[in-house]
Amino acid sequence: MSFAGVSVVADGRLIELSSAAPAIYSGTASSGSWWYHLLVLQGYSRTKDLLPNGKGIKGQSFRAGGYQWILKFYPNGDSLDAAGFMSVYFGLDQDVARPLKVHRQFSFVDEVDIQVRRRIRAGTARDYWAINPSWGRGKFIKQEDLEKSEHLKDDCFTIRCDFIIAEAAGTTFIEVPPSNLCEHLNHLLTTKVGADVMFEVGHESFAAHRNILAARSAVFLAELFGPMKEGTTTGAIQIQDMEPNVFKAMLGFIYTDSMPKMMKVGEEAEAEAEAEQVGADEVTWLPHLLAAADRFDLQRLKLMCEERLSEHIDLSSVTATLGLAAQHHCHGLKEACLGFLKVQSAAILGGVMATSEWRHISATYPSVLNELIAKLASKA
Repeated sequence: MSFAGVSVVADGRLIELSSAAPAIYSGTASSGSWWYHLLVLQGYSRTKDLLPNGKGIKGQSFRAGGYQWILKFYPNGDSLDAAGFMSVYFGLDQDVARPLKVHRQFSFVDEVDIQVRRRIRAGTARDYWAINPSWGRGKFIKQEDLEKSEHLKDDCFTIRCDFIIAEAAGTTFIEVPPSNLCEHLNHLLTTKVGADVMFEVGHESFAAHRNILAARSAVFLAELFGPMKEGTTTGAIQIQDMEPNVFKAMLGFIYTDSMPKMMKVGEEAEAEAEAEQVGADEVTWLPHLLAAADRFDLQRLKLMCEERLSEHIDLSSVTATLGLAAQHHCHGLKEACLGFLKVQSAAILGGVMATSEWRHISATYPSVLNELIAKLASKA
């Protein structure tokens, strides 16, 4: 058994360890190699307030057995199904040529009786092959159980992750490249080869492929192949109430499955921009892209927009963002806004509630006000 480092999270932030600290804890992997990594969380209550359901924090990337690994922790659960629980995940922080079969077990640092090789190997060995900490415990422990337990001391606790490589990747003379399917699909979009449907958005026209749109969006499936299908070989489908650059960005996501860059139609995006301007621009156009994702049932794009917007919440944007979240049923974004408001002073909160935007939210979505009151009551 070898120690594989420690990650320290305090008040919702990862604490960067000293550069003098060792980054490599074991040199090479062999079948049966056993390591453990510690995740120390300080300020559990504040971390829980700052990171709503679906929002997690990554631990320190660490190297063990010749591979880079990482933990990810969700104090309020990683999904709606895990609400009321803590979630924790473990995975590679690099791509590998061949999958690694790994036994993994999470425990609290004081649960020494289950931190034995026999118990760890009893669990199913999972395949790890890419940068994606996808194996873990969505319902690691109920929050109420943790808060009553001896694991939580002085608002702090430590999770231990033990892992055993059951089958190390061997030497290979053939390196399979990563998938570039999205590049090929994007080439179809930009070259318009085989396009069989046209859209008109404002004064702009866009060519696309029915089958790709239908495969990605249930709304497009119904519109293009359902009983009331639209678009013919001679007519274009009119898209109302949407800007051309928003529609173009949405098409880019449909073909590439990645977050698009917003730009004016027919113009190249600037190579670089000041970080402050990028943030301001995102706050401006992300709500429109989120609304488009909701309209065409692109749930991944919608969540990506929610995540980006949650990173830009401040006093100037919180009411508009909260109204957007309520309108489009964005649970995670709404929780992020309410969590931000919860930690403000009474004077600041009073100023927010005096705005016309807040009065509109209270009148249109009264449940939001009730949720904020409940959060403020729990804070007292």
